[in-house]
Amino acid sequence: MPDTNYKELARNGLWRNNPALVQLLGLCPLLAVSSNVANAMGLALATALVLILSSTLVSGVRNLVPDTIRLPVFVMIIAAAVTVAELVMQALTYELYQILGIFLPLITTNCAILGRADAYASKNSVIPAFVDALMMGLGFGLVLVTLGMARELLATGALFADMHLLFGVEALRWHWVIFENYEPFLLAILPPGAFLLTGMLIALKNWLDQKFQERLTPSPQTQPAGSKRVRVTGVIK
Repeated sequence: MPDTNYKELARNGLWRNNPALVQLLGLCPLLAVSSNVANAMGLALATALVLILSSTLVSGVRNLVPDTIRLPVFVMIIAAAVTVAELVMQALTYELYQILGIFLPLITTNCAILGRADAYASKNSVIPAFVDALMMGLGFGLVLVTLGMARELLATGALFADMHLLFGVEALRWHWVIFENYEPFLLAILPPGAFLLTGMLIALKNWLDQKFQERLTPSPQTQPAGSKRVRVTGVIK
């Protein structure tokens, strides 16, 4: 579409309409898997791959699928994309694939993916659908990795443990111990801790949006003190 605003698509996916912070979709894997950066990044990459593949395919067949079977066809396309993501992870990162377990096939039921397929990809051409899916996947992944970093740091006092599961043996050097002799904060590693930290991220985003809006809105001019004559009758010609 020549009139597609790709900057707007990027802003929506990364910030204004972020799937995790604004739409509040896909929270089940967000809360369950983000116990550390490696797990969060693995699921983020798998989700982004599925989102891009499914939205692109849905956009390509949007004019061929009747409305009566639209949603079942979209679910089948998403399930096929999930199978591709699972096979890729089995081949490249088998240990991480085992750790993520059931949450990989459950990507099929992720409302963020089906929502974008139905709300945007089914109504737009392939390139805008691809860009929208890419930005939404990046936005979801950034929140997932940020939450994983916060939980891992609070729980262990270190960052980037087990990154070799995703990037190979060389990533063993990436393990960064920030606080020596750290007393573990166990709540951060549990699902309730993920729920609380997610709420804090949402609150932070809303606060930043409010501050940004206040900067854009001109302050009202103060009226000088004193009495004024106010006309309450018609207009004098």
